[in-house]
Amino acid sequence: MILEIVILAMIAAFLGLRLYSVLGRRAEHEEESIPQRFDAGDNASAPGSIAPQATQPVPPRAIELEGVMPAVERGVREIAAADRGFDISQFMQGAKGAYEMVLEAFWNGDRETLRDLCDDDVYEGFIAAIDQREAAGHTLDNKLIRIEETRIHSASLDKRMARIAILFVADIAAVTRDADGNVIAGSLDDAIESRDVWTFSRNVGSSDPNWLLDETDEG
Repeated sequence: MILEIVILAMIAAFLGLRLYSVLGRRAEHEEESIPQRFDAGDNASAPGSIAPQATQPVPPRAIELEGVMPAVERGVREIAAADRGFDISQFMQGAKGAYEMVLEAFWNGDRETLRDLCDDDVYEGFIAAIDQREAAGHTLDNKLIRIEETRIHSASLDKRMARIAILFVADIAAVTRDADGNVIAGSLDDAIESRDVWTFSRNVGSSDPNWLLDETDEG
């Protein structure tokens, strides 16, 4: 009995960690992470609160903002000042992971994953396309070959709503099959470059650290 309780507790802990974050998990307050933050100061506010603008912010990491427009850098700084848990490097890693997960979920018709990662409008658009595809008896046999580039396209803070658009340049092999498994479009031998601008949003006043995909566009 004791062994069963321990095993159940371990499973619950693992699931809790998995559910904690897919995108935008707040940075832990470790000494190594402090230089990577955009905001400065030791008096970080509680998660979910709006923090005042830091008087001497730590310069952003050049690798994340290299070549971006001044308006983009300003937007990132405003988000970092309003959300003391925001870390641009961690956000970019999370956005890349979310891009892969959303594509895979859409290709596989995984509605549950899409529901977790997208806002209502984007989710409904994906579901409509999946329903249409399934009604025609078609399936997608797509493969993400590689992500060539991930770059901040825009960033803004409107009151408490933060929005960051990311340009993804990726090579994707796309194949559509009919109900019998026959290829009716595309080829897995020829990858096509895809340029997508995906916008992620989050209310910085919310205790939920996750960002949601709220807009998709072509780059």
